[in-house]
Amino acid sequence: MGVLSIQSSALQGIQKGLDGVRQNAADIASQEQLSNAGKETDLAGSIVGLKENTIQVQASAKVVSALDEVVGTLIDTRA
Repeated sequence: MGVLSIQSSALQGIQKGLDGVRQNAADIASQEQLSNAGKETDLAGSIVGLKENTIQVQASAKVVSALDEVVGTLIDTRA
């Protein structure tokens, strides 16, 4: 797997995680309003999803950071 492929996968992971965070946040906000109207909601599921997506973003960011360190080390070694 090449460096660009790894970087692309990590950036896609960040984007997917951020999209999920946005969706979970919107779900939580709308569920709070709906629950006031007496409708049942899955607030716990949205909160768990929010945490999962947050962890995905953090993990993908660590991949990008590690890749940056490896590429920097390789450049320093070759120079």
